[in-house]
Amino acid sequence: ASESGCTKVILRMEYGVYPEHNVYTRFMKSHRCYDLVPTSSKLVVFDTSLQVKKAFFALVSNGVRAAPLWDSKKQCFVGMLTITDFINILHRYYKSPLVQIYELEEHKIETWREVYLQDSFKPLVCISPSASLYDAVSSLLKNKIHRLPVIDPLTGNTLYILTHKRILKFLKLFISEMPKPSFLSQSIGELNIGTFQNIAVVRADTPLYTALGIFVEQRVSALPVVDDRGRVVDIYSKFDVINLAAEKTYNNLDVTVTKALQHRSQYFEGVLTCNRHETLETIINRLVDAEVHRLVVVDEQEVVKGIVSLSDILQALVLTDGDWSIPPATQESRGEEVASFPIY
Repeated sequence: ASESGCTKVILRMEYGVYPEHNVYTRFMKSHRCYDLVPTSSKLVVFDTSLQVKKAFFALVSNGVRAAPLWDSKKQCFVGMLTITDFINILHRYYKSPLVQIYELEEHKIETWREVYLQDSFKPLVCISPSASLYDAVSSLLKNKIHRLPVIDPLTGNTLYILTHKRILKFLKLFISEMPKPSFLSQSIGELNIGTFQNIAVVRADTPLYTALGIFVEQRVSALPVVDDRGRVVDIYSKFDVINLAAEKTYNNLDVTVTKALQHRSQYFEGVLTCNRHETLETIINRLVDAEVHRLVVVDEQEVVKGIVSLSDILQALVLTDGDWSIPPATQESRGEEVASFPIY
């Protein structure tokens, strides 16, 4: 508590004399990644010699979405295993409900890496605990990844996995101590924050394999499920795909998206939405309070009009520096949870 109080005093002194438009950029530049590393947290690490199937089962049983990969031969971390890898394996090798996915059942992580990399080398994207949060946000967005390992350069140990959600939550803790920029009271429509064109959606009867194909080809992290009038009725995210491993139902991808969503392991309170007329401040609060990665933008009839993600928010708050003339991100180019080998 005393440390938090000290931080608040510093904030009042530091931000009192500066213009408002880049207040969040300066906040991020004045804090290190180490500031976000909790005293105690769970970190699951996989050796690349582990079977792919066992690795995904381990993600499920430990309640984590990604894990750093350790290469015993090289004695270093070489990548991340994410749900995106699970999706890519399923989409690449699935044939029919009658044919077992051998590559998922038998391949080791290192074998999948060899297949996926195809002789190209992509180094692990990571960051030092002494680097600024601004550098972390820049790395997440520019490399289009959702998870950034914090690795101690001296020991080579992974300390924590930074995410958009964790960074935005940290910012919100201190946001009341900083000058409030006027743009927080503007709507996301006025600020052009979010994606409002070519939104990838699926219908309730869309085959699951087709949905996985959209994840792979369009590199989006969630698909609003719409009815015949384009109204949002549900959402199918990459995280929902891990339920196929939890339920061991990944051998039948011919079922509909609706059928797949019946296997949600966590409580689902419904699709969280917003409209283009709501203020940026309202959107930030809703995202952080609900602990979600995105809101579906709808009109008065609940018809899908866009997506606003954590990536969009951090891009606007931290990297645009108050310059709203920068073109908005597209759903295809936003920082999605892309496969970690290669890490783009």
